[in-house]
Amino acid sequence: MTSLLETEDETMLRDAARGFLADAAPVANLRANRDQGRPFDTGLWREMAQMGWAGVVVPEAQGGADMGQRAAGILAEEMGRTLAASPFISSAVIAATTLRAAAGQHSADALAAIAQGDLLYAIALDEGRKHAPLTTTLAAEKSGNGFRLSGTKAFVADGGCADRVLVLARTAGGPGEAAGLTLFDIPADRAGLSKTARATVDSRDHAQMLFDGVEATGDEVLGTLDDGWALLSRGVQAGQAAVAAELLGVAGGAYGMTVGYLKERKQFDRTIGSFQALQHRAAHLWAEIEVTASAIANAGRVLDATPAEAGLAVSLAKARAAQTVDLAVREGVQMHGGIGMTDAYDIGFYMKRARVGTEWLGDYGYHAAQVAAARGF
Repeated sequence: MTSLLETEDETMLRDAARGFLADAAPVANLRANRDQGRPFDTGLWREMAQMGWAGVVVPEAQGGADMGQRAAGILAEEMGRTLAASPFISSAVIAATTLRAAAGQHSADALAAIAQGDLLYAIALDEGRKHAPLTTTLAAEKSGNGFRLSGTKAFVADGGCADRVLVLARTAGGPGEAAGLTLFDIPADRAGLSKTARATVDSRDHAQMLFDGVEATGDEVLGTLDDGWALLSRGVQAGQAAVAAELLGVAGGAYGMTVGYLKERKQFDRTIGSFQALQHRAAHLWAEIEVTASAIANAGRVLDATPAEAGLAVSLAKARAAQTVDLAVREGVQMHGGIGMTDAYDIGFYMKRARVGTEWLGDYGYHAAQVAAARGF
């Protein structure tokens, strides 16, 4: 949000992304996607991949840009500003970060395909209404030299369009325990895996996945048996930071649209933006956005420098983003007046995306609890 938080290269990346998205993915594109029943524009995603966005955290050896998590956050923020729909966070951030940590030939091949934009991943993680990965009960039972997966995953982002799925399953232990969780990497069209589209208010691709005795080989275990959360948590933290950055962009986009409206709408022969009460509310929102931008920039930098110590910074960023975007979209709708509640104005799309993004990978309550625990409360 402010150049004081960025290097020269990061500012160049932001400027390039903002210019491209303003032309290629305005909010009108989201409306068109919704009306045509498509979760995202595949042509737009190909262009993003050609610019290196799909490989932003992929090593150069696999054809990626290897720019890091802070750069991924900048791209996510700019996408949030125009509500650009894409599988960026699921594939280019969460899956790519996880696969990079896993190493091995399969991971290298998958990373190369992700960087080219040819391979899309979904993350089958949560099973209930809230983010609670350690409560996983989807069972992976030994079957010969492999496993059989049985259970349900809810709210799988990009689950309808994915080519492959990272699935967190329980091979030992019980709900609430990190030990005994194993991560599998399987094709999305594997026999026994069925997907049901779940309509969400933001018109994005979400699915419920039912695993009915899905066979997985030992080679499809990613990382170490019974220790999959240690691996996947790296990708999830990267995803949480990217979602926080996207929410910051949503807040910034809603703020810009609202201020523009305040400068145009007239009452009593005056623009409503000249009313001091509205000026104070707009100034307060601007200040909140700036403070949140600092927390999100810090989360990206900590993930790049010391990822093993990033938990507090990431949860602080996600909690802060959830509060800020909620304020931004509520103020936006209210300051637009009655028309803010109609489908004819785009401000409502920002509120809808904010609601879904706030829940994805942990809401305010979840991350506030993580921050409190990290600080000894």
